[in-house]
Amino acid sequence: MLTYLSIIVTAIFINNIVFAQFLGICPFLGVSKKTSSALGMGAAVTFVITLSTIVAWLLQYYVLNPLDLGFLQTIVFILVIAFLVQMLEIVMKKIAPALYKSLGVFLPLITTNCAVLGVAILVIQKGFNLMESVTYGFATSLGFTLALWIFAGIREQLELTAVPKGMKGVPVALICAGILAMAFMGFSGIKIG
Repeated sequence: MLTYLSIIVTAIFINNIVFAQFLGICPFLGVSKKTSSALGMGAAVTFVITLSTIVAWLLQYYVLNPLDLGFLQTIVFILVIAFLVQMLEIVMKKIAPALYKSLGVFLPLITTNCAVLGVAILVIQKGFNLMESVTYGFATSLGFTLALWIFAGIREQLELTAVPKGMKGVPVALICAGILAMAFMGFSGIKIG
């Protein structure tokens, strides 16, 4: 039980995929203008990361390793992710058309989001079993969603704040992202277990 709690806390706070590993920066900056869009993207990424982690783990240990095809890992994982994102797009277009439109181009970009591929590869490199992999994938995507949501809230507040002309928009957003990443570094002193 402590192992799973350790995986969850580490993935969300201590080794956050955005603030510590710097993966998934494109959607982090692109979709973080509104908290509603950020949560929608976070939910979509959570779905894709969790499912792709399961499928990638199963393919690695039941197909690639037994057939000695480990060199195809990245290609196979990208194909799995692309398939899952395509399925997500179809479902989201039918079920939540407003969210589908608000995410725009960033929804298909989940396919090339390095955070999704990074998690699939990391669970193999870390030697996690299937349950640890699912826990890590889900917790990492929650950490991604948390980072997106917090940053979207900050950007919404920045729109209401008097910011010097030369700092408006991207410059102040990047400075805030850096400060937020440093704040998350404070969690690295936490010892679990």
